Amino acid sequence: MSAPTPRRPSRTQLLLPIAVATLGGLLAAQAVGRDPRYVGSLLAFALLLFAPALVGRWRMRRLLMSGDVERVIGSWEDSIGRVPHRDTMAPLLQATAYAAYGWIEAARRALERALRGPAWEAALEQRLFVETLLDAFEGDREEAVRKASTLEGLPIPHAGPLARRRIALLRRGLAALARAFAHSSRKDDTRLLAKAASASPLVHWAMRYAAAIVAVDWGRAGEAASLLSNAPAWPAQSAFREYHDELLRRVGHDLQTAH
Repeated sequence: MSAPTPRRPSRTQLLLPIAVATLGGLLAAQAVGRDPRYVGSLLAFALLLFAPALVGRWRMRRLLMSGDVERVIGSWEDSIGRVPHRDTMAPLLQATAYAAYGWIEAARRALERALRGPAWEAALEQRLFVETLLDAFEGDREEAVRKASTLEGLPIPHAGPLARRRIALLRRGLAALARAFAHSSRKDDTRLLAKAASASPLVHWAMRYAAAIVAVDWGRAGEAASLLSNAPAWPAQSAFREYHDELLRRVGHDLQTAH
């Protein structure tokens, strides 16, 4: 059974915005060709048209990277309220956010609230993602590596090329994270973790801490220190607070030893 998804838009709904944008581009090009003075007005119009969406995305990215999980979940409240199979998916989405920011106990409680049923079974990918993070953070490193491997082996959901590449990248990044916490990283894991951190601000800091572990394990204390810079002030509920302090101690020790 596939995961529940919203009704897909019709072909007309997909093509109409493209057609309008293409027509607008042609008209703009013609106007500029006749009189270059139109360039400024057209640029101003384009800015007014696209600025709200760009500002909204910037604000959401900034919020996700702030580490304030309660505000993140609060910003999702309206969307979560409309999600299909809400009794299952709403707690699962909350668990995803809590796990991504290292709130282990809160994530486990959210998982317990999720209704078991068809939607729970269909959300295997989401559950594996959450459980891999939690197992890695709780110290069950072999189980985390196993679940990450299972997730990598699942079929990629039907989506556009960009979405499919992003899903595949996040799966590989999660596998690299599991290996980092198991202290069994591969040569390419640092690059994978960096790309996954850039691809999804929700897991940005989880991937950064995994990359810092890799850097410490491979004797690159300066790189680890750079990865830890500008991190949020994690609350006591987050495992990242302990990881941050421990990694800084390791980095300080390694830098002193090197000198």
